[in-house]
Amino acid sequence: MREIPIRELIYYSLININKPSGPLSRDVDDRIRKLFKVDKVGHAGTLDPKVSGVLVVALGEATKILKFLMKSDKEYEGIMYLHNDVSKDVIEKTIKTHFLGEITQIPPVHSQVARKERKRTIYSFEIIGKQGKDVTFRTKVESGTYIRKLIHDLGEELGTGAHMKYLKRTKTGKFKLEDSYEIEDIEKAYESWKKGDEESLRGMLIPMEKAIELKRIVIKDQSLPRIRNGSPVKRNDIVDKDDLNPGETIGIFSKNGRIIALGIVRNRSRIKTDRVFIVKK
Repeated sequence: MREIPIRELIYYSLININKPSGPLSRDVDDRIRKLFKVDKVGHAGTLDPKVSGVLVVALGEATKILKFLMKSDKEYEGIMYLHNDVSKDVIEKTIKTHFLGEITQIPPVHSQVARKERKRTIYSFEIIGKQGKDVTFRTKVESGTYIRKLIHDLGEELGTGAHMKYLKRTKTGKFKLEDSYEIEDIEKAYESWKKGDEESLRGMLIPMEKAIELKRIVIKDQSLPRIRNGSPVKRNDIVDKDDLNPGETIGIFSKNGRIIALGIVRNRSRIKTDRVFIVKK
């Protein structure tokens, strides 16, 4: 696969940003949009203003894959403050009994979704330190889990009350905090590219082919124009494919490794073209 020019790559990439505490997630989007001068920018999984950590921001055509990234599991580290003190052993026992596996949550009052009961899975919830009423924790949860509400509900179950004092998202799907970038560093890398040094910026841009975790098919070169016009993929268009099941959303790739569209498997011989990525240079 040829090395894609930076100017083209910008429209098909994501950036793993270490969002600071303070700005809204959409403020980060706006800052990135103005920097890269792209018409579309979005993020996978909103962070509250006071919450920091991994915020995956998509540029241009890469915004079309955000709905898949939003479904990724999330990991956090934080500090909860107990309104009345209780031992670490009691906290851990309460978590093990009531806050591991599938739980029921009602979204908080100020959330943007309906305040109805919803099932979410807590994969792990570990207490990693305690100093007085400050309790440091680490948790891995299903997408859509409200950590602030999780801490509130734990405090209710303990009979002490509790609130979240600090929270950082350390992972979204495959995107890790240690691989993220400060916004200021991204701005410096962009300016370096404009002056002729593209190495730093290229290292920050994640092509959506590498970001998306979907089954894939590879199609013939002669089929590309028809698929890009939204026509369905037929059996004789396919060069190679993963094991596919009806109803799955997949990536449709060219032979040179570029993703050209998303598709929905109808049956073994037909795949509906769902979202086509516009070629922009």
